[in-house]
Amino acid sequence: MVTQATRMKRSEVPLEATWRLEDLFESEAKWLEELQAITADLSSVTRFTGKLHEGAGTLLACLEAMDVIWSRAQLCGSYAHLRLTEDSTNPVNQGNNSRAQDMMAEVSVALSFFESEFSDMSDDALPAYYEEEPKLLEFKPYLDQIASKKPYRLSSETELTLAALDNVLGAPYKIYNQIKLSDMAFEPVTDQEGKTYPLSFALFENRYVESPNTYLRREAFRSFSETLHAYRNGVAASYATEVKKQVVLAKLRGYDHVTDMLLHKQQVTQQMYHAILDTIQAELAPHMRKWAKLKKRVLGLDELRFSDLKAPFDPEYDPEVSFETAAQQVVEALQVMGPEYTAIMQDAIQNRWIDYADNVGKSTGAFCSSIYDSHSYILMTWTGSMRGAFTLAHELGHAGHFMLAHKHQRISNTRPSLYFIEAPSTMNEMLLADHLFRQSSNDPRMRRWIITQLLNTYYHNFVTHLLEGEMQRRVYELASQGEPLTADLLSQLKRQVQSDFWGDAVVMDPGSELTWMRQPHYYMSLYPYTYSAGLTASTAAAKRIREEGQPAVERWLTALKAGGSLPPLELMKLAGVDMSDTNTIREAVSYVGELVDELISLYE
Repeated sequence: MVTQATRMKRSEVPLEATWRLEDLFESEAKWLEELQAITADLSSVTRFTGKLHEGAGTLLACLEAMDVIWSRAQLCGSYAHLRLTEDSTNPVNQGNNSRAQDMMAEVSVALSFFESEFSDMSDDALPAYYEEEPKLLEFKPYLDQIASKKPYRLSSETELTLAALDNVLGAPYKIYNQIKLSDMAFEPVTDQEGKTYPLSFALFENRYVESPNTYLRREAFRSFSETLHAYRNGVAASYATEVKKQVVLAKLRGYDHVTDMLLHKQQVTQQMYHAILDTIQAELAPHMRKWAKLKKRVLGLDELRFSDLKAPFDPEYDPEVSFETAAQQVVEALQVMGPEYTAIMQDAIQNRWIDYADNVGKSTGAFCSSIYDSHSYILMTWTGSMRGAFTLAHELGHAGHFMLAHKHQRISNTRPSLYFIEAPSTMNEMLLADHLFRQSSNDPRMRRWIITQLLNTYYHNFVTHLLEGEMQRRVYELASQGEPLTADLLSQLKRQVQSDFWGDAVVMDPGSELTWMRQPHYYMSLYPYTYSAGLTASTAAAKRIREEGQPAVERWLTALKAGGSLPPLELMKLAGVDMSDTNTIREAVSYVGELVDELISLYE
């Protein structure tokens, strides 16, 4: 068990295992200089205040100036954020990230006039503007989204006030993180041999939850849950405030329901939202119950508890591999995507876009940060396990997506709806699995391991995040009816969601109902269910690539290059996937069932 004391300091990490942030700014001094320059240059946009009605040329000039400022601000803000994630114990990184956040807030407030003024323009003016200044059509997707919010906009003064209060309105999430990462103290856990291990939020989520030692895994869950229980009322108050904020804003803006407001930004209808939640829960549950019963049998357990769900099927078989070898495997798997895409993957690996070291103060988990006027950066921690290859492929999927979108779209049109955002990343996991399957046709144990990795992907997106989404659906419905969201009510809701899905296949440990306290996604609007939407799309598109080859690949690449220039349903149709048809969702769930059935056969 790795402890904090055995980890390297950031200064001790080999250079080749770190990302090269000098591609953004060659020095901290240059970054600070740009930080100050951005604030000074806000007048390049604010000079258009009160003038958008003057004509097409003025509107175009303002939009182009906004693109420049937003691009510079994103570059500057990303640099500070990436420095903080590589080592959050460094006080310089902490201070610089705070400065960057202040700068981003100032930019947001300064530019908030645009939406208000554009919304005040006559609906008849824009067609004439497009005809007079055809270059404005490059901004049409962005302007269409602003126009769609016009019925729900408040007065210019109120919108400016809300923009200025953005940091305050984000307080519930900040408070939750502060409680989670700074205040919670966990008691050490002892295994059956009397050996004591330290426990923290990160250690539990990243190590103990997947421990092959049943006694230690369950003890860690018990101790972890006891600490969560002690903080449940404070976290519940924080979450209840977040939900109340959204409910109140929806009423103020005139939406029929808070979910209408939250889905509006995603360009998603109620039908699309409920179809994902309802179809997957109903049709996936029987497959996952079979999977749970298999795990109980393979692990030799009298009962499979909630705390056992992430225990490894075959703990003695986890292929070890170096980062370099795994990266080569990923590149080989993604060659089906063609030379342009593959070149992005090779560039990321060879030119230090990826920070895969382990050091004190580094953020847990993995993410990809894609920067418009530069390139993507990936944070992950390499542990020497082949499982890391799937994480690498996933994050490279985000990188490939945004590098192509940035090349073909303006910054205002690059980011698609959250409904699509996880499709490119999970597609790469599908392609890596296909590649490994071809290599292991004569190795049943390796094939069994690959299926387990794929099922881990579906578990993450179709179970963990989907049940978060179901919890959110129930929470927002109760909050809309004025029901107070107490810790007891939230735990009751979570217990019911879990029981509805798992039935009698899984025994709920005391503390399993506190899972709502573990994930930050509840503070991110209706984000959790979109993981399932993205994986549904990538499952369908991967199947078409297997069956059709190059034509399906070209459709997928066209969708990636479109960025956020189209609503999600149209974007997915570019890729040959019809998400308006619930049969698409059913086919994805059916594929999971096929994987479970094959895994069962491989253990017979």
